[in-house]
Amino acid sequence: QVQLVESGGGLVQAGGSLRLSCVASGLTFTRYFMGWFRQAPGKEREFLAGISQSGYDSYYIDSVKSRFTISRDNAKNTVYLQLNNLKPEDTAVYYCAAGSRGSYASSYDYWGQGTQVTVSS
Repeated sequence: QVQLVESGGGLVQAGGSLRLSCVASGLTFTRYFMGWFRQAPGKEREFLAGISQSGYDSYYIDSVKSRFTISRDNAKNTVYLQLNNLKPEDTAVYYCAAGSRGSYASSYDYWGQGTQVTVSS
């Protein structure tokens, strides 16, 4: 029933930008805190950013807060992650998730399938 579908990933040169989208269905979108995570091969899944149900409050890890921006459009059941000034180390599968507020994967109930971001040097 619940589905989160990410899109917007792809291959980009270092210094470039991408806008990731995640469309949710099968849940009351406004009831959920939304988060973005990424996972590179051989690495743990890493929390990147989260946004409150209203969209008024956003949270970022220090390593990305100057470059990434999370937003949501509740009318479209969509959460976004704007990625700017991308670096090769940003290469990973990016996931959106719905759940309670938190920076841990266990705080989230639903996950998308992921979208691949590859940054070339």
